[in-house]
Amino acid sequence: MALGVVGLTVGLALGGAVLLGALGFLLQRTVDTEAFRTADAVALLAAEDALPDPLPVAGGQVRVQVIDAQGRIRAASIDADRLVPMVRPERLDTGHRQRLVVPAERAGLAGPVRVVAVPAGTAADPLTVLVARSMADVRRGTHVVRTILLVAFPLLVAILAGVAWRVVGATLRPVEALRRSAEEITGRAAGGRLPVPASADEIHRLAVTLNGMLDRLESARNRQRAFVSDAAHELRSPLTNIRTELEVAQRLADRTDWTTVTVNLLADTERLSRLVDDLLLLARLDEMPPARGTGPVDVGALVAEVAARYPSPPVLLVPASGPLWTAGNVAELRRVLSNLVDNAVRHARGSVILTAEPHREAAYHLVTVTDDGPGIPAADRQRVFDRFTRLDDGRARDDGGAGLGLAIVWELVRRAGGTITLTDADADDQSGLRVCLLLPALPPEDERGPTVHTP
Repeated sequence: MALGVVGLTVGLALGGAVLLGALGFLLQRTVDTEAFRTADAVALLAAEDALPDPLPVAGGQVRVQVIDAQGRIRAASIDADRLVPMVRPERLDTGHRQRLVVPAERAGLAGPVRVVAVPAGTAADPLTVLVARSMADVRRGTHVVRTILLVAFPLLVAILAGVAWRVVGATLRPVEALRRSAEEITGRAAGGRLPVPASADEIHRLAVTLNGMLDRLESARNRQRAFVSDAAHELRSPLTNIRTELEVAQRLADRTDWTTVTVNLLADTERLSRLVDDLLLLARLDEMPPARGTGPVDVGALVAEVAARYPSPPVLLVPASGPLWTAGNVAELRRVLSNLVDNAVRHARGSVILTAEPHREAAYHLVTVTDDGPGIPAADRQRVFDRFTRLDDGRARDDGGAGLGLAIVWELVRRAGGTITLTDADADDQSGLRVCLLLPALPPEDERGPTVHTP
């Protein structure tokens, strides 16, 4: 606020100085214009050799002289000196129009005095018309304006400062309310919201935006708490199994079947390692921006590569009719397909069918993974992509997973710029599950380079 008042004061001071300068310049130009008009009229009389004596001049603050090349006065106004020129001859530039300032006593006027010189006469008898006008009125006018500004300036600054203080205070009052509410929100564990002012202005929009941000932060915090809780629960299970195996082996001592214990411990360790790897991958995906990968990838060749890792049957591949290029990270896309096929094989009763083909929309390629298992109810098809989600039919921890596979698929597909949906494999009897994966297609001019088969 203080800086604003200082800036206002400086601005008004500069404006006042410019006003005074402009006023003085305009008044001086007015005096010169009138003096030149009088001098031109006298010069016209001199050219016609019709100079009256005395010269007729209106106004008591004007003096006119007509002098020759030797500085002698040929004619003068009634109040002008008839012996001494108002301007010394050596200061005159014969043949040119001039503006001069002379001492007040030389013109017999109140100072300062402005004199204009206009050439007149003929080449044989050159003359110069001198017209003097007092600048006292101009000086008095500028002095009055300066006095008014000096008196009004402090009052104006004080009034504007008071108005600005009230206006800015009223404007910032909602901001202060937002600040106090934000301080209270950060000071307590429970969530809260900022007050939204009734006025439909920038502060209203700021409050709405900040409340939206608080909603997102609250949602993110809840997801983080749930994630940490679920992760701790999932990590506790293999650790508990490992500890139980070791405690039993310690109690049995020599009767312990160390081969069986080793197999069980390795299984729990592998499960624990997979869980940690999945958690680390999800954590990295949360931090990484959803940017497309680099390099073209042949989706059809990648589907064939993943299908080759499984026995046939149950996994059956319908080969693509040609290259299906997309832009992405080949390792991430391979992870997506592997997770989908693993999930399908785990729940299939007999077969899993993989296809890759151009989509009816030319901008995408379609990959489907279809199994003949029990399927997923329509109400749960979005929920299965949440982290640590396992449906009743897949909750066996040994055969199932930690509920992170489809969550990883969702994040990787989102990063690749694609979409994934779940539908019934058979629309008639609603049996089985079909996973439809849409990946962006590269334009023909960008389809180049071989398919990369290594991560």
